[in-house]
Amino acid sequence: MRLRKKPWAKPELEKDNKVIFNPSEFQGKWNECFNNDFPIHLELGCGRGSFIAQLAKLNPKINYIAIDIHPELLVYVLRKANENKLTHLRIIPMYIENIGDIFAPDEIEKIYINFCNPWPNKRHHKRRLTHPNFLKMYYRFLKENGEVWLKTDDEILFADSLEYFQSQGFNEVFRTYNLHQSDFKGNIMTEYEEKFLEQGIQIKSAQFCKVDVH
Repeated sequence: MRLRKKPWAKPELEKDNKVIFNPSEFQGKWNECFNNDFPIHLELGCGRGSFIAQLAKLNPKINYIAIDIHPELLVYVLRKANENKLTHLRIIPMYIENIGDIFAPDEIEKIYINFCNPWPNKRHHKRRLTHPNFLKMYYRFLKENGEVWLKTDDEILFADSLEYFQSQGFNEVFRTYNLHQSDFKGNIMTEYEEKFLEQGIQIKSAQFCKVDVH
């Protein structure tokens, strides 16, 4: 996705303490950052933040962290947080491949991965957010019985991801190849999800639980 540069975006982010530019300093201390002991959930690749803002509005006793690299997107996440007074939402501008450096073991309860880049070329598969290289990092900082929730429009990515999670000791607890015709309740739609549905594309979704000890 090519984004138009917004020179004002980063300065706007820098003025707000809900945006964390030094996340490694909070490793093992994220509840101090939120000033509470509520569980912490992440969205990786949050885009403009429609999904995580809706989640945060519905769940005031869960802390949320939105991660993306693009200030041009994150500025809209911040505006949603401020408009809705979401004091339990933090925003981290960073490359997700560095996520292993910012969370301590057993610090995170749930991860959401929504419509990540499928990287269809085989030599780029290691960039997928569901690739075993990433899953190893998630596994380390997820709590026991912590979960990863995945949604995608891409059939190949979905099939490969099911194998990735199994190979890394995650237990599959939910799977559907057509989320909107399934019995799953409480789905929150992302902006991409709405577009894919308009095009008649079925949404694949799965949930995985950390159960084994490596």
